[in-house]
Amino acid sequence: MTDKVETIGFRDLSVDAYDSNKVLRNTYWLLTLTLLPTVLGAWFGIASGVSYYLSGGLGLVFFLAGTFGFVYAIEKNKDSSLGIAFLLGFTFFMGLMLSRLIAMVLGFKNGTEIVMTAFGGTAGVFFAMASLATVIKRDLSSMGKWLFVGVIVLMVASIINIFVGSSAGMLVISVLSIGIFSAFMLYDIKRIIDGGETNYISATLALYMNAINIFQSLLVLLGIMGGDRE
Repeated sequence: MTDKVETIGFRDLSVDAYDSNKVLRNTYWLLTLTLLPTVLGAWFGIASGVSYYLSGGLGLVFFLAGTFGFVYAIEKNKDSSLGIAFLLGFTFFMGLMLSRLIAMVLGFKNGTEIVMTAFGGTAGVFFAMASLATVIKRDLSSMGKWLFVGVIVLMVASIINIFVGSSAGMLVISVLSIGIFSAFMLYDIKRIIDGGETNYISATLALYMNAINIFQSLLVLLGIMGGDRE
């Protein structure tokens, strides 16, 4: 009787591990796919000139309305293929919103190098956090509330800095953003591994938001510190 209970328990653990690995694998594939509409959105924003209108208060309202609208639609349809369509639409939107910053960075003599370095840095952070999540044994769920508070503080500081226009403030915000969203990336991947997130569309959305914020912050940081205008 004891052997039977132990066998059933072992089998259940194996099934749970299989499910977590499946969610993680599907998340990674979908996250890779989101790169295409993001690049297309950024290209469209630069090529069409729309990026020049995505600044100041109007750009902020458009960004917030679009972000919350897409996130709501994605979560509402996360159990169907429509959720994937909304997610890819959201990544195009985020590429569009990034296009102004990318256009500014490409205006530097070494702009292309900065963009590629920011992309490589984001990929490096992702692989580092993904690797770290597989070896950490402790439960990281307690990190969630503190990271959420950090994101709210960053959001408020960013909105204030849009109107203040402080380069020093932008530099500080970018450094903090890289740290907070790197930690959030570790937290989100660990949740998938531990079975805390079972929907790969929601998981992809979370990791994409982390990655896009890290990329944006690296662009700002590298642009301020290493942009060559000559």
